[in-house]
Amino acid sequence: MSLTLAIDTSTDVRVGLAADGAVLASAAVTDPRAHAEQLMPLIGATLQGAARGLADVTQLVVGVGPGPFTGLRVGVVTAHTLAFALGVAVRGVCSLDVAAVAHARPAGHAGHARPAFSDGAGEFLVVSDARRHEVYWARYAADGSRLAGPFVGPATELPDLPVTGPGATLAGGTSTPLDGGLLALAGSDLPDAGLSPLYLRRPDAAVPTTRKSTLLQPRLGPGLKR
Repeated sequence: MSLTLAIDTSTDVRVGLAADGAVLASAAVTDPRAHAEQLMPLIGATLQGAARGLADVTQLVVGVGPGPFTGLRVGVVTAHTLAFALGVAVRGVCSLDVAAVAHARPAGHAGHARPAFSDGAGEFLVVSDARRHEVYWARYAADGSRLAGPFVGPATELPDLPVTGPGATLAGGTSTPLDGGLLALAGSDLPDAGLSPLYLRRPDAAVPTTRKSTLLQPRLGPGLKR
């Protein structure tokens, strides 16, 4: 029997399990600063709660963002490491795509599509918090397929469409956390995003562009200038 383990740290810490077309478990640690400390314990507890172990995992799915540099990197590196240790395949998907599936098909990945909005187009946006007064976002069709993005920019400059996703409150919508169980269930059917994290912008920490000298400078006599 196949068992898919899903990991996403693009917002907070999300873990899910799915097997044979059904979600077995979905768990989260909502402290956005606890990615490194909480991910592996959460994976262990989620597997234990489903009466499974790491040896039972046959596939991994990881959300590759977009997301902040440090937290996102923890999830992607952990997925890489586990896949190598277990000898199983790992697939990367855009984290926003998972929220789009949850919105378009509220009954689950195999459920019916949500009816079109009143504007007739049925398009919507998925938004997550990018900090610095910005959001990550992508545009989707009514069936949850991505039409454009992901992008990063001010929430005030988003297209005038309904919004959903973990950062929807920043754009006047209702926040919907990413579901780790749905990521495990739908991950194999979502577009392959590769395994490189989608940072979309440079990290906050910058590499110095000049070198500082650690050598003592000679003293100059009175009236002399360097």
